[in-house]
Amino acid sequence: MTAGSIVTGTFPAVGDVGGHSVVMHYGHIAGEYAALRTSAMLVDRSARCRVRIAGDKASELITGLVTNDVMALQSGHGQYAAALNPKGKIVADVRIFRFDDHLLIDAPPRAQAGWMALVRKYINPRVAPYYDESGLTRDVGIFGVHARRVVADVTGLTGEMLGALVPYAHVRVPLDADTGIIVARVPDLELEGYELVVPASAYAGLWQRALAAGAMPAGLLAWEIARVEAGRPEWGLDIDESTIPQEANFDELHAISYTKGCYVGQEVVARVHFRGHVNRHLRGIRCGHHEPPPEHAALLDDAGKQVGDVRTGALSPRLGAIALAMVRREVAPGATLRVQWPPPASPDPRAEVQAELFALPFPLD
Repeated sequence: MTAGSIVTGTFPAVGDVGGHSVVMHYGHIAGEYAALRTSAMLVDRSARCRVRIAGDKASELITGLVTNDVMALQSGHGQYAAALNPKGKIVADVRIFRFDDHLLIDAPPRAQAGWMALVRKYINPRVAPYYDESGLTRDVGIFGVHARRVVADVTGLTGEMLGALVPYAHVRVPLDADTGIIVARVPDLELEGYELVVPASAYAGLWQRALAAGAMPAGLLAWEIARVEAGRPEWGLDIDESTIPQEANFDELHAISYTKGCYVGQEVVARVHFRGHVNRHLRGIRCGHHEPPPEHAALLDDAGKQVGDVRTGALSPRLGAIALAMVRREVAPGATLRVQWPPPASPDPRAEVQAELFALPFPLD
């Protein structure tokens, strides 16, 4: 799995992702993954970049930078969106949370540099002051069948209040006499899940509270299995600055508004929507009980023509060897493809497996 270099030895095993130290696993990846359906997965999401943008013009300025309609957001709500370059390619995918007096926006670790470059280029800090709070805050994710109960135990919110939150809706609650916490409902794994943003000084105590409430700690490798199953693209692995939003299923992820005003890269996105189509889509492939194919493995049709390539692979305890792949639009879900690697120019012996093509997310069963 493409997730960063792993430092082995004692547990937890730690790796590097986009320049951030990340726990890869706690010694039992399958058990960490299983917590999603038996209890709750507790995962550190702090490697994501978090930026606060304040001022009366914040929503207007960010609306001009992303594919979704930030101006339509009410306080306490949020959305998913993409920030593009002028050619309509994805510089970063972001989650936007609106508060009364500011926006909190987070982006994947590998997209941090590109996102911050856009902010510095297009946001005048005298009009909308912005602050990179990545080092001052931490983000704790709690996902799975018992996520709501665990979050209720940790925060004091009732299950009814948590259940009433729509995707990306959020509330701010006191964690103790001196510390506030942001609780956001997020759909990243296509399962019930919440992320809790706290000051860095409160992270250890919050983590221990979640453990005491029955959550199981999990590393990035277990998270990646669930992410691939859910069909959620990760910037730098599945999508990058060569990807148009519609290729990454951003319509289905409710990340594009076609009625808002202008934004960087809008012309390309609108032209695809109103006049044409993209030539490829992010899909899922399932390869039985083999090891997952490596990144950039070629997808071939019956005639031997390359019709796509593998992005992130994972060995799912539920589905076997699976991967996200970018596949030409004329290849319909349900097709059987050949997966080959390494590239023809490589001196290594070639491997090949068959794979079934799926629309995302992967089926529950």
